[in-house]
Amino acid sequence: MTLAVIPARYASTRFPGKPLIDIGGKSMIQRVYEQVSLARLVDQVVVATDDARIVDHVEQFGGLVRMTDSGHQSGTDRCAEVARQYEAAEWVINVQGDEPFIQPAQIDLRVETLANSPRFSIATLTKAIEQAEFLFNPNIVKVVFSETQGALYFSRHPIPFLRNHPIEDWLQQGHFYKHIGLYGFRREVLLDLAALAPTALEQAESLEQLRWLEHGYRIAVAVTTLETSGIDVPEDLERLRRENLF
Repeated sequence: MTLAVIPARYASTRFPGKPLIDIGGKSMIQRVYEQVSLARLVDQVVVATDDARIVDHVEQFGGLVRMTDSGHQSGTDRCAEVARQYEAAEWVINVQGDEPFIQPAQIDLRVETLANSPRFSIATLTKAIEQAEFLFNPNIVKVVFSETQGALYFSRHPIPFLRNHPIEDWLQQGHFYKHIGLYGFRREVLLDLAALAPTALEQAESLEQLRWLEHGYRIAVAVTTLETSGIDVPEDLERLRRENLF
């Protein structure tokens, strides 16, 4: 069984109430839920939240939702709480609640990567960066990975550093990949991750996946050619309107 969990927190520091914002007549959380539900390899979709307003809204559009502990520090912790209730789940997919245009094929790719990569216990997605504004945006996380598709490092800074080229030429001279906030876990590993203490690299970059790498977990990285348009701050919503995505 494959369980997809969508963490949704109302009290976002950078964009309060983000899950309930209107995007072309539907809330963001409803758009994410509907996209995930279209994935071929997902058996159950659940929203995990700590806010009654989100619970009421998800139930109104017919979605399945679970109230979780308000003390969770990350979406992964929230996913783990829900995963404990689904002992039959072999794989757990964590879909960020601010990806209203995520493609079902990208979710299926996560499941396939986990199923076909026994050396890895976590899997995620990446896409080549083609625009300089994305490369130098700290809200867009970058990733470098090995020839065997294992993640080496994630950063808010452009990586790798191209020492022999001026910064304005980096996009033309190198290969850069943005991280798409979609994780797949073997269920037992997800439960273990929720018990890990924060690490120095994680705190420096504010990226929880660095905690997993520092503790020795291996993350498989699959490359997609499908674009995503996450909404991290209000300016992202305005940009998507200008691009006529909704």
